[in-house]
Amino acid sequence: MSNKPLTYKDAGVDIDAGNELVERIKPLVKRTSRPEVLAGIGGFGGLFALPPGKYKEPVLVSGTDGVGTKLMLAQHLGVHNTIGIDLVAMCVNDVLVQGAEPQFFLDYFACGKLDNDVASDVIAGIAEGCIQAGAALVGGETAEMPDMYAPGEYDLAGFTVGAVERSEMIDGSAICAGDVVIGIASSGPHSNGYSLIRKVLDRAGDAQIDGIPAAERLLAPTRIYVKSVLALMEQVKVNGLAHITGGGITENIPRVLHGELNVAIDTTSWAQGAVFDFLQQHGNIETAEMRRTFNCGVGMVVIVNPAHALEAIDILNANGEHAWQLGTVIPGNQEVQYV
Repeated sequence: MSNKPLTYKDAGVDIDAGNELVERIKPLVKRTSRPEVLAGIGGFGGLFALPPGKYKEPVLVSGTDGVGTKLMLAQHLGVHNTIGIDLVAMCVNDVLVQGAEPQFFLDYFACGKLDNDVASDVIAGIAEGCIQAGAALVGGETAEMPDMYAPGEYDLAGFTVGAVERSEMIDGSAICAGDVVIGIASSGPHSNGYSLIRKVLDRAGDAQIDGIPAAERLLAPTRIYVKSVLALMEQVKVNGLAHITGGGITENIPRVLHGELNVAIDTTSWAQGAVFDFLQQHGNIETAEMRRTFNCGVGMVVIVNPAHALEAIDILNANGEHAWQLGTVIPGNQEVQYV
């Protein structure tokens, strides 16, 4: 038995590599900073002060999420610089639904052995997502855990906090029969349904979507709707918002309905697009299953008074979205009807 003194590095944890990563990502983090950030990364906690005078009665809205098994696809393809955008998007789009502006973001990166090139790429994506959302990346955790993960594997989680004036919170209680339901286009499946997607890819072999290898096309990052929807809310009263995530259109819209209301979706108002056509065809997936698993081309839903519908669509489109009238609110029992 050897009596050689053991070090943490002998056990598989390289403190120096972790310190090097912190130095490498500091410029990335700096790009996301906001005036409210009181300290840089490296402390025991991120410091953020809400600006005095901006809110009379601020409500903090928190969100946390991961990217599901889309992470396995990124690792399989060796493409690590966009999955961080997905991580931010899944969190900030959720708090946005309450009418909140994302203020700051934290990440958790865990692996068996730290590869600084991979980790830097991932965090670069997180920083890009924060820039798109206008949120400051105020800190996070990099955990190197030998034997917990196989070589080349890592896991991600994200956390965000947004703020909204109490009087301007959006909870769906203002939705009425006759309101217009606006769809905003997605960039693909976003970060939902990838356990099913990976099975479809196994069946599809080397198939392509629009001339791009299918797996590569399905790695397109989740769209972040924060800036366009915040711009909309500055000009139009929004009665309800729904982020179309796991559960698809069918399961997510009822989450913002109250009382005896349904949403009637006009299935002729949009085409789900080549990505979803590919998944449905190669997976032989029934339409009802598609609609309760994937966003089917609709990443966010906005509900407004009919008098404001055309203006709302114009504002969203002027801010870089593709928006259209998806349906209407009708009497019912908190369900989605497809007509």
